[in-house]
Amino acid sequence: MRAPRPKRVLLFANSAWNLYNFRRRLITALVAAGHDVVAVAPVDPAMPQLCALGCRTVPVAVDARGRSPLRDLALFGETLSLLARERPDVILTYTIKPNIYGTLAARLLGIPVIVTMTGLGTAFLAPGGAMRIARQLYRVALRSPHTVFFQNEDDRDLFVEDGLVAARRCALVPGSGVDLDRFRPVPLPPGPPTFLFIGRMLPEKGVGEFLEAARSVRARYPSARFQLLGPTCDGAAVADPAVQFLGAARDVRPFIARAHAVVLPSYREGTSRALLEAAAMGRPLIASDVPGCREAVEPGRNGLLCAPRSAAALAGALTEFLALPPRRWSEMGAQSRKLAGAQFDERLVVSRMLAAIESAMPVRYAAAAQVLPT
Repeated sequence: MRAPRPKRVLLFANSAWNLYNFRRRLITALVAAGHDVVAVAPVDPAMPQLCALGCRTVPVAVDARGRSPLRDLALFGETLSLLARERPDVILTYTIKPNIYGTLAARLLGIPVIVTMTGLGTAFLAPGGAMRIARQLYRVALRSPHTVFFQNEDDRDLFVEDGLVAARRCALVPGSGVDLDRFRPVPLPPGPPTFLFIGRMLPEKGVGEFLEAARSVRARYPSARFQLLGPTCDGAAVADPAVQFLGAARDVRPFIARAHAVVLPSYREGTSRALLEAAAMGRPLIASDVPGCREAVEPGRNGLLCAPRSAAALAGALTEFLALPPRRWSEMGAQSRKLAGAQFDERLVVSRMLAAIESAMPVRYAAAAQVLPT
């Protein structure tokens, strides 16, 4: 009997950086199993790194934050043409526009799709026309996927209750997971207490609240340091004397190692990868009490939660943390690592993805599961 032919698995996201940083272990497992893996994303500096994993890359123009119907129509047409040419056996989509237009194009071609909701996006955080359009597009697109993975229960329940997706199609994963071998615990550093924000410099990430809280806390604790790590949308640095803007970094580990706590006052997440990486490195977490953040924080054990969209509430949590003895900071960090290991190991996510891919394939296979990195 001839062995089943290798399958073509296509992954589609709004950036090559996203695929390389968050799907690397999955891509590696699929390539090692002999499958033809195709990474579809806009060109960015991570494209060569994706190629080095052994997959093919296909550039596509995704205006991730744009709201032009003409550009979105062009994206749909480009996606349809690309899928017709590649004819993958299964498609994995990530981020809002690939989730919508990749799924719609795949439906026309009869290709099974596995969707991952990495977060609801800006359209769901700002009620109005954009939110209504996004919901309608999701309602149409999510009629046909084989599986829709959500990264927290709140997002799943919202989509099911609003009739955007059938409950039978839904599954849960603990975010994108975290590589516990790469993000290892390190002792808290000496020196003044340092709070590190990791994320894009966007209002919905809580940057404004972080800046205002930093100014308030430094008036009482002048030795406290506040840092922002991440890219800006327009390339401009954040200028505020209360904080140090570090810019973007390809490797966040050295910055986490020099911090005493990682802070994310986001308005909503899928499951924050920044919090998971910080937890894996043994850092206390201070975050807003919203879906995608609260999953990583056990209040009083490995960190603190505060009300969202409130600089005063964030300042209160920061002040509460500073009032604790450093011994408690270390204990919180140890609990963070324990939580990361128990619930957010990246291998758990990859195993569930491989099972979904196997189930969605026209011909079942088991090879990828056998080469899942350990």
